[in-house]
Amino acid sequence: MNSKIVIYADLDGTILDETYSFKKIQPILQELKSLNAAIVLNSSKTRSEIEHYREQMGIIDPFIAENGSATYIPKNYFKADHECTRETAQYSIIELGTPYSTIRRKLQTIKAESKAEIVGFGDMTTQELAKDTGLPLNQAELAKKREYDEVFKIVSGDEADVLRAIASQGLKYTKGNRYYHLLGDTDKGQALQTLTGLYQKDYNNVLTIGVGDSPNDQPMLALVDRPFLVKDAPLPVWKDILKLAQTYM
Repeated sequence: MNSKIVIYADLDGTILDETYSFKKIQPILQELKSLNAAIVLNSSKTRSEIEHYREQMGIIDPFIAENGSATYIPKNYFKADHECTRETAQYSIIELGTPYSTIRRKLQTIKAESKAEIVGFGDMTTQELAKDTGLPLNQAELAKKREYDEVFKIVSGDEADVLRAIASQGLKYTKGNRYYHLLGDTDKGQALQTLTGLYQKDYNNVLTIGVGDSPNDQPMLALVDRPFLVKDAPLPVWKDILKLAQTYM
């Protein structure tokens, strides 16, 4: 049977723990790969951050960066032809997001309209970002390499005023466990739909699984066959995903 399991997975709080380690989940990821399941990281993190973790995890499948803003498909990954926005030596890239320079410019207007004190990743030095997020310095540097969405926090001011100002600029926002994300007209679900369509061209039967832990994962979880929400510890959830994959294959 020409079948494929595609697992769309968030990173923070889903694969990575509070120390940004995936040690507890790694054995299950290895077993899923042995079943030929595709593990598609679908994260708010940047391309550079996701590439860092993909290499450490030994994942070779496509990935989705910055809340659905861009999908990176390794060259020659799919048999069927597919359209893309642009290509590099490594990837065919499907872009849905708004350029970071535009997001940053509109953020300044949002600050002025809302009269709130807002601090984005682009306002911080690498050292300040590392301290604020708890990321190691090298990973904080990767987090600053944003191409589409801006991560920010409201230091003071009315959240409702900020959200109204975001809407007035024609932008969207998502809220993770610690920060807001300012982005264009996209989300994790839109990018997932496009990528799932490509898998369905190559395989007769595709089972999609989604796993995440925060509100910005809801568009992704709403569009998969089997959604898994991490409410506490992720390990039991991943054990259930492995059981499902073993049954399906």
